[in-house]
Amino acid sequence: MDITLLAAIAIVVVLLAVGGFFLVRTQRSVTPGKDETKPEVTGGTTTAPPEEDRERDEGTVATPPSQAPPAPAETVEEPEAEPAPELETPPPSAGRMVRLRQRLARSQNSLGQGLLNLLSSDSLTEDTWEEIEDTLITADIGVTSATQIVENLRTRVKVLGTRGPDEVRGLLREELLDQIGADTDRTVRTEPHGDRPAVIMVVGVNGTGKTTTSGKLARVLIGDGRSVVLGAADTFRAAATEQLQTWGGRVGAPVVSKEEGADPASVAFDTVERGAQEGADTVIIDTAGRLHTKTGLMDELGKVKRVVEKKSQVDEVLLVLDATTGQNGLRQARVFAEVVNITGIALTKLDGTAKGGIIVQVQRELGVPVKLVGLGEGPDDLAPFDPEVFVDALLTQE
Repeated sequence: MDITLLAAIAIVVVLLAVGGFFLVRTQRSVTPGKDETKPEVTGGTTTAPPEEDRERDEGTVATPPSQAPPAPAETVEEPEAEPAPELETPPPSAGRMVRLRQRLARSQNSLGQGLLNLLSSDSLTEDTWEEIEDTLITADIGVTSATQIVENLRTRVKVLGTRGPDEVRGLLREELLDQIGADTDRTVRTEPHGDRPAVIMVVGVNGTGKTTTSGKLARVLIGDGRSVVLGAADTFRAAATEQLQTWGGRVGAPVVSKEEGADPASVAFDTVERGAQEGADTVIIDTAGRLHTKTGLMDELGKVKRVVEKKSQVDEVLLVLDATTGQNGLRQARVFAEVVNITGIALTKLDGTAKGGIIVQVQRELGVPVKLVGLGEGPDDLAPFDPEVFVDALLTQE
């Protein structure tokens, strides 16, 4: 090959190599490499590197919008469970009626004050004695008891020959205590018999406060340190079961109940059985309110008692009477006494317009003592009846 041709080829190769070198340098100056992160300065303005490059340099990987993590699922807060009601500690039965004496005195003062005023008058004429007797009858003491009280007072005043206020008050107090029966046994039998609890049936007509009395009686017993099981045998009135459950829940007394319309006798039977299983001291059975004029309902009450007696002896049958009903309450008591063996009276609503003389009359007519009295709407306003406290409140002079 010609030397001239070889030289020309060499020159071309060198030129191509030099051109390629300058071409690469030009491209690198126009397009920075991936590892160049320094901002460019243009006209004195600093231009930041792209966002994705800055995040990458800082060690943070940007997540594309299409790959964004899903939003956390909405959490539904469950309602907080209501705390269990705090159990109450009722006061003991001892002294309850003494604490309520002032309230009792206010409700009964018109009777006692009227009698004291009449007996302390300067001249005890025949008209005065008749007025005294009328006052006693108006107080629901009853004609027989009122007549006997007046005759005894007339004799004693005549014999003593004096009518000083204190002496007259003492004479009247003795007569009232005698009529009420201060020496009568008013104990509510609540003591268990070995492994069998005492059983108390609470009966009465609608509206007398039967269910409330059952709940308050449970408070009295628990305040005395007894254990109680309640039976909601009033299955005809749904509110009665709920009411009794409220009373039981406040003091920790379990309540045996069934669906509305269930057989009351079966509820009563199950209550006694539950009481025996739990070793309870006392079982209180709240029966359905019934009209004393409805023979069928009264017969059903007798059935409840007979069914309970298959499991255990019934220690008490307490008849709840509304003290404001007067003579009508006495008629109710007579009918109930014919169906079940009433052992005691729970006299409610004695704090209002009640005429306390019904205590004397119901005991005289039925031979059944008043064992409990309700003196208000408060949960602890049921008290064992104390004749002396009652009469002293009756004769309190304000």
